[in-house]
This record gives sequence, structure tokens and C-alpha cells, in this order.
Amino acid sequence: MNNDLLFDFNVDKAAKTVYITREFNAGLSLVWDAFTKAELLDQWGAPAPMRAKTKYMDFKEGGRRFYAMISPDGVERWAVQEFTSITPKTNFKMYNAFSDKDENRELPGSDWDYNFSEQDSITKVNITIYNESFERLEKLLEGFKIGFTMTLKNLEELLTSLSQES
Repeated sequence: MNNDLLFDFNVDKAAKTVYITREFNAGLSLVWDAFTKAELLDQWGAPAPMRAKTKYMDFKEGGRRFYAMISPDGVERWAVQEFTSITPKTNFKMYNAFSDKDENRELPGSDWDYNFSEQDSITKVNITIYNESFERLEKLLEGFKIGFTMTLKNLEELLTSLSQES
């Protein structure tokens, strides 16, 4: 097992963009599934002690995921993700916006671009997040790096567990 996996998190405030690169000690197919299947996303997609709950997900171009991150006291923070481009096991893009429980969006949102590659059983995921407004970027960064780092740790643990099952 490789314990020296890359994790890089950079912010370009002028470009209103966040760049994240993370390696996982798992095969490409498993990592792709973890990012694109609701039943797996719900197992890692929120920083503890919060949890993720997908109301519905239709992973196809033009499809959407509507989900919530739920705090231990039951407070729900909803978001809508629209899949704008999908190249299986290589790339997908989506537009992400927070919303209320009825899918009424809070604008502005952000464009997410995920790229996947595998070498020597290590899968690298590059994520680029472009924010429509500088204010949204500033708001996002308040807790985003800590929270996203925690969710990726959840994913690493899930992938280890799933890899041992197969």
C-alpha cells in the first residue's frame, strides 16, 4: 500500500478558482463509482459528524443530483448538481448550487470539473472549481478546505474498505 499519496489544494482568488488534486490507493473504476453513484456518495460525501443523503440522482448529461448534508441535530443543507458533461471513467463536469429543500437555488453557484487517471493502481483525481462570484469563493473558502479534506478522508477509508471486499 502506498502511504505517500498526493493531496494538493490551491486557490487562485483572481481567477475565482480552486484546484484540488488527490490520489487514492484504489483502482480507477472503484474511484469513479465512488464519485458517480449515489449509494457510495452518501457514505463519504459530508464531513463528519454530518452525513450526506441523496434524494435523487440521475448521472447522465443533463441529469441532476439533489442531496443534503445533514448535521447531527437534523439541520439539512441542500444542494443541486447538474451534470453538464460526462466522459466515462475520465471526466465529468457539473454545476453546483446550494438550494432550499424545494430545489429553489441560491445563486451564484460553481462549475466543477473532475478528471480521473490511474497509474500503477493509484488513481489521481483533479478537481477544478470555478466560482461565478468572488464573494461566493470567499464564503466557500471559510470552511471548505477543512470540510472537503475531511470528506476526502472519508472517501479514502471507504475505498480501503471496498477494496478489501473485492
